[in-house]
Amino acid sequence: MEQVASDIPSTDEFNKPQLDPLLLDAEACYRALKSRDARFDGRIFVGVTSTGIYCRPICPAPSAKFKNCRFFPSAAAAQEAGYRPCLRCQPETAPDLGAWHGTSNTVTRGLALIAEGALDGDTATAEQLAARLGMGERQLRRLFQEHLGASPITVAQTRRVLFAKQLIHDTRLPMAEVALAAGFGSVRRFNETFQQLYQRPPTALRRKAITAVAQGSVAASGVTVRLRYRPPYDWPFMLSYLKARAIPGIERVTEDCYARSIALDGQFGSVEIGHDARACSLVATIRFPCVRALPQIIARIRRVFDLGADVTLIGAHLAQDPQLRPLVTARPGLRAPGGWDGFELAMRAILGQQVTVTAGRQLAAKLVASCGTALPPAARSPADLTMAFPTPAQVAAADLGMLGMPNARRQALANMALAALANADLFRAGGNVEETIAKLCAIKGIGDWTAHYIALRVVRETDAFPASDIGILRGATSPGGARPTPKELLQMAEAWRPWRAYAAQHLWAADEVLLELKNAQSDQS
Repeated sequence: MEQVASDIPSTDEFNKPQLDPLLLDAEACYRALKSRDARFDGRIFVGVTSTGIYCRPICPAPSAKFKNCRFFPSAAAAQEAGYRPCLRCQPETAPDLGAWHGTSNTVTRGLALIAEGALDGDTATAEQLAARLGMGERQLRRLFQEHLGASPITVAQTRRVLFAKQLIHDTRLPMAEVALAAGFGSVRRFNETFQQLYQRPPTALRRKAITAVAQGSVAASGVTVRLRYRPPYDWPFMLSYLKARAIPGIERVTEDCYARSIALDGQFGSVEIGHDARACSLVATIRFPCVRALPQIIARIRRVFDLGADVTLIGAHLAQDPQLRPLVTARPGLRAPGGWDGFELAMRAILGQQVTVTAGRQLAAKLVASCGTALPPAARSPADLTMAFPTPAQVAAADLGMLGMPNARRQALANMALAALANADLFRAGGNVEETIAKLCAIKGIGDWTAHYIALRVVRETDAFPASDIGILRGATSPGGARPTPKELLQMAEAWRPWRAYAAQHLWAADEVLLELKNAQSDQS
């Protein structure tokens, strides 16, 4: 194998936190490729000019010569440059495909819409996506090229192809269902794309041990997919968070699994999610009658479990603050849990105002019992998932007096339901976090805390920060010091941008972390 210059930067030097994902030094990338360091998996992709194939940096194949390597910040950029995916390292299984912390807010919103299928089908256009984002197509293309190295259409096509390839490899879905689930407008287009990329039909990529099952398999036996993440990952914390807030009939949390009901477009199903630590992935079994909904369901799973976070990079930034450093060190894999559905999360946030987590969960259970939808028997798997969360229309029409809440908070629930009915993009990000907060605070009864909490959990604003939260204020209090005011905390938090949401999560967990540290010191003494 060809040797490269000895002055190639080390992987540690390359791994310094950077906000621009396109600042890729070819020699540093090659050093990362040679070391097969998993820290770079999903952050860089290498195209090999001699083969026309692009790979993950952890590909087990012998590394190509340096002169034959071209490096890209995303799989879409490699594909747009004319490279085809490697069949050995399978780029579709790389963690966090195309989600970068260095992208602009507009690109982040665009990626979220693409993940939900905004460019799927033969009639969807980049112009339509740009209109949803409030800009022109040319400006959108420029931003995508600047931050991801590829156009919106290429990003969407790459997502479809890689997701379809994952379904071919990992599931028993018939090819027609794979094409629909991945967002292809037709089976013919699906076959043509795979023939062009892989020089073989999609059926040739299926493992011989996997036999396709009949149509409707998603609803009957479920589809199991693996969703990779970039380690470390604090799975016990995530399960603990979800368990404390689980609504009976909607969710179930055991020692190693999270399950919940699904309601989309008048259809019902369920999902069960476990953890495979050795493979750095979550294992999700989805049962739903419409295969076209799979990308949207998977996008929600990624949001709830915060699979797109590069917690090493975020932690390195937050740990520069002496007060946050011990918290980050103690919980390096801590994520910011998300909400399954925007409206559901907003209801939970209002119900949880000025009460304990337990009381908020009990109020949510009352709301579900009062105006939720009972699942049909075919959708009750596991059997203890019996309800779907109420829709905005159901809440708006309900008599909320049975909740036993102050009238102002009941009215806030109704106002939120009406706002959700009036604005389908209510829970999508604005141009920046301030615009997102302002949009939510315009709803009567929604204050700064609730707006920031919704922005953090479901809009996925990484810089959302409910500074008036009593738990965060308590976590930010130095030992023996005075508790800061919300204004003082906001001043402290300026140094934590653009990841104040993760700082908030560490401060919420501070009591537990400090107790663990205290116990550890006692054991040592």
